[in-house]
Amino acid sequence: MRRHVLTALAVMCAATAATAVQAKDIKIAHIYCKTGILEAYAKQTQVGLQLGLEYATKGTGAVNGNKLVLIDKDDQCKPDVGKAQLTAAFQDDKADIAVGPTHSGVALAMLPIAEEFKKILLVEPAVADAITGEKWNKYIFRTGRNSSQDAISNAVALDKEGTTIATLAQDTAFGRDGVKAFKGALKKSKLVHEEYLPASTTDFTAGAQRLFDKLKDQPGRKVIWIVWAGAGNPFKIGDLNPGRYGIEIATGGNILPAMAAYKAFPGMEGALYYYYGIPKNPVNNWLNTEHYKRYKSPPDFFTAGGMAAGIAVVEALKKTNGDTNTDKLIAAMEGMSFETPKGKMTFRKEDHQAMQSMYHFKIKNDPAFTWAVPELVREIKPEEMDIPIRNKR
Repeated sequence: MRRHVLTALAVMCAATAATAVQAKDIKIAHIYCKTGILEAYAKQTQVGLQLGLEYATKGTGAVNGNKLVLIDKDDQCKPDVGKAQLTAAFQDDKADIAVGPTHSGVALAMLPIAEEFKKILLVEPAVADAITGEKWNKYIFRTGRNSSQDAISNAVALDKEGTTIATLAQDTAFGRDGVKAFKGALKKSKLVHEEYLPASTTDFTAGAQRLFDKLKDQPGRKVIWIVWAGAGNPFKIGDLNPGRYGIEIATGGNILPAMAAYKAFPGMEGALYYYYGIPKNPVNNWLNTEHYKRYKSPPDFFTAGGMAAGIAVVEALKKTNGDTNTDKLIAAMEGMSFETPKGKMTFRKEDHQAMQSMYHFKIKNDPAFTWAVPELVREIKPEEMDIPIRNKR
């Protein structure tokens, strides 16, 4: 009898010990431009990431009994700081997975660190193609759209016979990648000029004049496509009256405050990543409801991206039953589909880029809003965009 009791106690102790070993904190480092030139984008991502973790865990903040712990780190939009912060996250904080950053230059500096520590870096929202292209390694996944998705969706929206296009972009990886992908996706239109200006530009007069000179004598529809992020307002070129030459302005989406500038261009077309009123699905409904409830405002461009990242992390951990082993997470995430505020995303096996819909829009002015409203023309499905695989896998 005594032997049976001892055996039973031993089994119970072993089970308790196993449970104690199994349940642990899962540390997620979020490295982003908490301060710096892209601070507005970064703060939205942070809010979205927290909401995504909450939504995907049904409010428990845990996966398989393992508590999710979010560690905030500020990279100040500086590559050397981002690199140091990711090193500290993996080395000192013992983070299991990292999310971020905001700035493409910071992301490119961080990629080798993920490879060095053999830990996943889920990129959101940095967009440069090189992140999942030539600088990629197997530890890199991205929920954020890449420059090619931005550009190619805009090409799909604007590419028509008899259209002549010139581009205006920042002289950065973001700007040049965007134009390169846009140019490569045009099949019917003619691209006659690429104008690159410093990211710090505030006076767009000289650049605008060069664009006007290249377009004004062209036949048919004439369009300046703008790809810009952060400070500066390239839409000031509208003050120079391109309409006198029959020249239209086109661009992608942006955060709501930036889209106030779009009010000067009613009817302007383009393609965007997200606008809170466009996707119709349960995740976006929840995001809209909760964001209004907590922040008295609609979710914005990067809020949706942050939420997608949070959901992706949780769905991957569910697949591994809370196991943070990197190889198991990679196996779970390659080809994984998951629901986001934009609908379904799928991590492409070849480069871990999330395939996702984009939205062809036309601008409408509504006095009820301080920003211009992008009305949906149509959803551009992933299979309609030939997004190149640019890595060397």
